[in-house]
Amino acid sequence: MGRAEEAQDARVRLPQLRLDELLEELQARLDAARGTRDRVHSLLEAVLSVGRELDLEQALHSIVEAAAVLVDAEYAALGVIGPDGTRLSAFHTVGVTDEEIAAIGPFPEGHGILGELIRHPEPLLLAKLSQHPASYGFPAHHPPMNTFLGVPIRVREQVFGNLYLTEKRGGAQFDEEDEAVLSTLAVAAGVAIDNARLYEESRLRERWLRATAEITHNLMSGVGSGEVLGMIAERAGEITGSALAAVGLPLEGTGRLGVEVAAGLDAEAHRGLVLPMETSLMGLAFAGAAPVTTDDAAHDDRISREPRRFEGLGPAVAVPIGTGEAGPRGVLLLARECGRPVFSATETETLQAFAAQAAVAMELAERRRDAEEVAVLKDRDRIARDLHDLAIQRLFATGMTLQSAGRFIEHEEAAQRVSRAVDDLDETIKIIRSTIFGLRAREGGGTGSGLRAQAVRVAGEAGSVLGFAPGVRMEGLIDTDVPREIADHVVAVLSESLTNIARHAHARRADVSLVTDGSEVRLTVTDDGVGIPAGGRRSGLSNMAERAEQLGGSMTVDSPEGGGTTLVWRVPLGEGRGAL
Repeated sequence: MGRAEEAQDARVRLPQLRLDELLEELQARLDAARGTRDRVHSLLEAVLSVGRELDLEQALHSIVEAAAVLVDAEYAALGVIGPDGTRLSAFHTVGVTDEEIAAIGPFPEGHGILGELIRHPEPLLLAKLSQHPASYGFPAHHPPMNTFLGVPIRVREQVFGNLYLTEKRGGAQFDEEDEAVLSTLAVAAGVAIDNARLYEESRLRERWLRATAEITHNLMSGVGSGEVLGMIAERAGEITGSALAAVGLPLEGTGRLGVEVAAGLDAEAHRGLVLPMETSLMGLAFAGAAPVTTDDAAHDDRISREPRRFEGLGPAVAVPIGTGEAGPRGVLLLARECGRPVFSATETETLQAFAAQAAVAMELAERRRDAEEVAVLKDRDRIARDLHDLAIQRLFATGMTLQSAGRFIEHEEAAQRVSRAVDDLDETIKIIRSTIFGLRAREGGGTGSGLRAQAVRVAGEAGSVLGFAPGVRMEGLIDTDVPREIADHVVAVLSESLTNIARHAHARRADVSLVTDGSEVRLTVTDDGVGIPAGGRRSGLSNMAERAEQLGGSMTVDSPEGGGTTLVWRVPLGEGRGAL
């Protein structure tokens, strides 16, 4: 082939090469356009999917999953910033199994790179995590991570949390396009989170309103106060996700609170406790007429360690029930398990509103009962007046007539019958007068004269000679079910028991339990002292045992070799007990 032919062939091949290059470039641009179209389509689908969620937890999980798919990341996480704005309160992950999470340990709180995003809420793109100044490594068993992309999620101009993506699949680097896509998703996520929170708040308000209406209905329909207090505690515990709910009421004349109702974790450890105002969460809330919160009830210095009652519990709040001119009517205590979120300011305000409504309902119910009692008393006065002015006068007149007629009766047996009828009328008049007195009589008694208040007072006075305040627990309708004559014996036995502990036991702790179930009253006094020595004086114990036997009851004393003493004094109530 000559040179001319070779040149002609080269001219033919050159346009062919340029055409191939142009076609390849066109194909690349078409692929890029198709990829961009597919990515935009995926982004729109993710936005729609996230926006449909109304449950907050499910919405957060959907956001994490969508983020991982959109930027093709192996690992994704969403960290929710806590109320203090400096650490993470919740963490949602994709790409790590439950077994790996358990091996790694607790979720991060917001240090290192995660803390960097909290302090500076701007998109952060890193080719190598370990090279950033804020990075200080991973905990043991944590999967290796190098590439990183993080963007903040804002809800109404406030940073709600951050999206974290690591390890782009295929060993590639995250780029500016990934950042733009993730930032767009973060905007949609903020709207979805806000909608879910608003929906959750509306449902929560609805539950609170239903609970308030239920309590008001039961109070106004005459349900017992004990049952309603239990309902207040249970509903508040259910709505706030608390492990423990309790209600304490002031004990008149003692300056202390008695836990009337407790439900949930270790409720028995709280029910019946008598708490001081200074060293208990409930007492502080009652004395200050304002909510008191703690992040860790089991280790809070403001709360007494004895008796042990907050094991396994962490965040807690005590809210006064009513704070009007008359002061609080009681205190509502709620506590969550360790590791659960603390009670936020919004939750506390809602609880205050709920407790205030409950207090108003209790006040209205009491006013209604007072009005009913006044009506009953007025009716009793009317009945007593009618009996006195009408029935007694007619019976008296009938008796006088029979007595006068008896003088004219010559038959001895007939005269005796008339005389007995006159005596019966006289006895009937006495019975009616006694009934009138009973209808008009009003029960007296000063403030704090019930058995409950007396027992607390005796225990408090014993603290000065014991060197410590004894623990006190009371349960049941003590002031209602225990008659006054038995109550006097209970107080005497309690005083004698605590005096014996102070004189002979050398104890460091003493506990008093006073319980009634309506059929008997049981007083239990325990201490950790030296016990009762063999051959020791037992005159005081004999006196207490005689009191029990006199009332048809019994007393037992257990003093094991290892030390300590347990005294149980029990007496039946009502019918069946011995002569007084």
